[in-house]
Amino acid sequence: MDETAAEPARTAAPDGVTELPTLGSLAELADLVERHGRLFVRWSRSPAEDLEAARSADHLTGIPLPGVSANPLQIEGWWEDRPVRLWVARRLYDYCHLRQERDGDVRPWALRGREVARGPDNEPLLRDVEPVCWIDLAVIEEAEEEVARQRRPWGPMRRHP
Repeated sequence: MDETAAEPARTAAPDGVTELPTLGSLAELADLVERHGRLFVRWSRSPAEDLEAARSADHLTGIPLPGVSANPLQIEGWWEDRPVRLWVARRLYDYCHLRQERDGDVRPWALRGREVARGPDNEPLLRDVEPVCWIDLAVIEEAEEEVARQRRPWGPMRRHP
């Protein structure tokens, strides 16, 4: 994180091991993405568990994947000069269903890493993972509100019939 910016408070994960700064607003996350570009978001119990395993598994088949799955926060060129806040809101919103599916046992965190492959949902698979910060659940609520303000109906990636 940028040393000139005020460092957010460090908080421990539910595992009591991983201490990281916690971002408490969508604006803070948008600023981080603007400053650092190639960041990813991951929904899991903690970086400590993920780094110990060093890989994800395909949920359908159980096949081990060659890295940790994550979703990019980096802004794509076609987004042009649209608000970074909306981009980040969408990236968070698209996978917010993971928290409900996993009984609230996961939380979002931002990370850097080296992309080594793509997973079965075309998600980046990362090695050399470096945790950056926790993303407070209040940021997810902000993302949901931001998405709700858009003109078209939108839903998380997991859409029920």
